[in-house]
Amino acid sequence: MFRAAARVFSASRGLVLSGVPRSIAASQVRCMSKENTETDEAFDARYEAFFNKPDIDGWDIRKAMNDLCGMDLIPEPKIINAALRACRRVNDYALAIRFLEAIKFKCGPEVGKIYPYIIQEITPTLNELGIDTPEKLGYDKPELALQSVYDIHG
Repeated sequence: MFRAAARVFSASRGLVLSGVPRSIAASQVRCMSKENTETDEAFDARYEAFFNKPDIDGWDIRKAMNDLCGMDLIPEPKIINAALRACRRVNDYALAIRFLEAIKFKCGPEVGKIYPYIIQEITPTLNELGIDTPEKLGYDKPELALQSVYDIHG
């Protein structure tokens, strides 16, 4: 049965392309990827400069953080430091904490290796700005979690 279906498919494919010259049919391929011409250093410098703008507002900060979170990367500590300073300039402490939580989430299965390094690198900035980590605030543990019924001894 599979062979019969394959023959029908190949026969119908030939019918579809039979009226179209091969050069046109071959040129109908769409390339969805675009070559990235920006270096890592230029990328870091662009985001660092964006967060360091003196007239930045909360919407711009959120937009840039959302863009960073949507990318397949973990921002460098210098970008995180610039973002935290921008949060402090607009007096949005909650946004700074949420950004740190997003950074931790972006670490994925390597959170035990990458996140401690990031915290180590940004600790001077956190201390300078008076920002606590989500772990210091207790946000790494659920607030209203109940004890599992399997852990209850009685």
